[in-house]
Amino acid sequence: MTAVSQDMFRAALLDAAQPVPDGLIDGADQPAGRRYNVYRNNVAVSLTEALRTGFPVITRLLGQQNMDGLAGLYLRAHPPTSPLMMFYGESFPDFIATLPQLSHLGYLPDVARLELAMRRSYHAADSSPIDPAALGALEPEALMNTRFGLAPSLQLIRSPWPIHAIWRFNTEDGAPKPTATAQDVAVLRAEFDPTPHALPTGGGAFLDALMQGEPLGKAHEVALQNTPEFDPGPVLALLIQNGAITSLD
Repeated sequence: MTAVSQDMFRAALLDAAQPVPDGLIDGADQPAGRRYNVYRNNVAVSLTEALRTGFPVITRLLGQQNMDGLAGLYLRAHPPTSPLMMFYGESFPDFIATLPQLSHLGYLPDVARLELAMRRSYHAADSSPIDPAALGALEPEALMNTRFGLAPSLQLIRSPWPIHAIWRFNTEDGAPKPTATAQDVAVLRAEFDPTPHALPTGGGAFLDALMQGEPLGKAHEVALQNTPEFDPGPVLALLIQNGAITSLD
């Protein structure tokens, strides 16, 4: 194929409304229209299933029919750039945020970002946690000047929406109904499967500073700017319990 015909082939492949590109033939030198349509349908179905699998809560919130329609819009605008379907949908949260017809569901992009963060955490490299005793052995001044190496599987999503509560309500039987409050969420992978954890007020700013390489004392100061009562203890305990601290500097 020429470069132009390759572009036409790809464009028509992702849009059933476009005609079969001219010049396509099958193994018997016959027009490949029917076979192309079968192939086109299989590609669209595979990409739609990949999005449903990657964003199950979004699928539940919208309903499968609406999700399939949204997937059709997305896959035409954002065809795969990698043969690895586990990474398909990296731009899906930002795509949702651009759609006027979904603007009344302001929380939707951040819920999608949470689901994407869980997938990234699942596929992140393994790491070895520190012995918690090493942290306890530090003198207070040394501890405040310590920078933490953190596990690649650690993900942080900060949101003005109750995204952790929305996620729980749509994945756990008996979970309480979400209330209108901002939630920062740390995704941690203690063993094989990642789990999202709602952080206390100020915890998102604190953890973000640690992830940016700030020492513990400075990260605490950052959190105190907007949350004067912030206590770093519960967040540090969460990181230790989930093996998310990998080194001390």
